[in-house]
Amino acid sequence: MSTTTGHPMTLDVAGTPKVPFTRLVGVELRKIYDTRAGRWLLGAIVLITAAIMTIFFFAADARDRTFENFISIAATPQGFLLPVLGILLVTSEWSQRTAMVTFALEPSRTKVVAAKSAAALVFGVLAFIAAIVAAAVCSLVGGAEDGFSDVQTQLFVLFFALQLLTLLQGLAYGLLLLNTPAAIVTFFVLPIASSIVFSLVSALEDLAPWLDLSTAQTPLFNGFTGASITGEEYAQLGTTTLIWIIIPFVLGWIRVLRAEVK
Repeated sequence: MSTTTGHPMTLDVAGTPKVPFTRLVGVELRKIYDTRAGRWLLGAIVLITAAIMTIFFFAADARDRTFENFISIAATPQGFLLPVLGILLVTSEWSQRTAMVTFALEPSRTKVVAAKSAAALVFGVLAFIAAIVAAAVCSLVGGAEDGFSDVQTQLFVLFFALQLLTLLQGLAYGLLLLNTPAAIVTFFVLPIASSIVFSLVSALEDLAPWLDLSTAQTPLFNGFTGASITGEEYAQLGTTTLIWIIIPFVLGWIRVLRAEVK
């Protein structure tokens, strides 16, 4: 009997094109509205924002139904719900154990995290546009006669900046914890606890704008009404953003790169 020996069969994938980044972003977008939790969350963002605007429309006096006020109203529900969307973009991979499939199809975890971040920004832009359209409609239908008189570019920039910061904060906690309940609880509880500590301890009052994110973001909300923001306030916002968003985001990114997929 003779045996034939040779090289084992191998699969050469050197010539296989890489997955385009736009396709990865599209997949991450579909992961949100293709799941029950994602659809409920998207629906909640739209319905709650519309409900609050409607309540304000009927409860407020005609002179108060300005575009600025409607945008300010929209910032509250979206500021609470959009970060949860960012959290789910990350943690659903690990809670539903689909991360293994994702990283098998795209081995570069950095590209996957970047795609998730881009998808979150897309949803943030869509929510931003929807809020502006809803505010404009409400102002036109039954708003004040001069409802658009004080509208400035600053209003749109500050509103989008708030949404961007909260979205990135949700992404950061999702990356850092890789667990949906833990990330959501941390996002809501930790900043509140920080604000309580800084408000109760008088010795920390001067440090609050530099260390407490809620305190540093207050000028952004005041900017909706046309109030100017000083250079020091921008520096305080930058410092707290570094502490509460950028550093957790980077640490979470590193954790995803090193995490064992099960």
